[in-house]
Amino acid sequence: MTLDLLLAQKEMLADGVVRLTLRAPGGEALPSWEPGAHVDLLLPGDVVRQYSLCGDPGDTSAYTVAVLRETDGRGGSAYVHDKLVAGDRVQVDGPRNHFALVEAERYLFIAGGIGITPILPMLDRVAGTGREWQLVYGGRTRSSMAFAPELARHGDRVTFRPQDEHGLLDLPTLLGGVHPGTAVYCCGPEPLLAAVEALGPADLHVERFTPRADDGPRTAFEVELAESGRVLPVPADRSILDVLEDAGMTVLSSCREGRAAPVRPVSSAAHPTTATRC
Repeated sequence: MTLDLLLAQKEMLADGVVRLTLRAPGGEALPSWEPGAHVDLLLPGDVVRQYSLCGDPGDTSAYTVAVLRETDGRGGSAYVHDKLVAGDRVQVDGPRNHFALVEAERYLFIAGGIGITPILPMLDRVAGTGREWQLVYGGRTRSSMAFAPELARHGDRVTFRPQDEHGLLDLPTLLGGVHPGTAVYCCGPEPLLAAVEALGPADLHVERFTPRADDGPRTAFEVELAESGRVLPVPADRSILDVLEDAGMTVLSSCREGRAAPVRPVSSAAHPTTATRC
């Protein structure tokens, strides 16, 4: 579903991070969502960028996202930072959720930089259950770490670890003390996710900003288009997006790095604990 929303507020949260508050122009309620969900912002030039919802799931009057300026990006975050102003209209697709919060006895959340965004609403949900939880939040500098005031109200359940003050997160110690029945949620840059995965916590849930690089051999497979049922072969040296475009389909893509269309792989493999955005 594509929504035509109004940018009601734009504010700077931290170094290089802005928060956007989006509302329906007529004040209508927006579709509901659960912690871990994201929306697509449809920007000029057929640019699509996906951002985690980081507000209150119980508030259907607005969607809130936080956007990091990507200095080596392809222009989407620069447009949000430099061009969008309060009062602008923004088209939004979603919400969708590939990083849902599961039931667990206890939780360990690990966030790196802007990876705090999908985790933020999870904390309030878990805190309301009375279950044990902990967040370790790393960033380049303290001034670059968004949502610090909101997180501070959780007291010693939240540990801030700016890299310029403490170095890299001590993941072996952190994950070495994980008790059975703990769901581990991690979102952030690829080196952080790879390091957490390498340590192998049993109940791990991660969300990536970009697809994981695959250095193994590429093989041919088929995709089935969910709506039409049409099956298209994808050669080993082509991408799904290339094949769909060759078949005459107009496809919205995000940086040519992530999901290109609603397709269902007939023969493929995916990491069962990984959700990929962008």
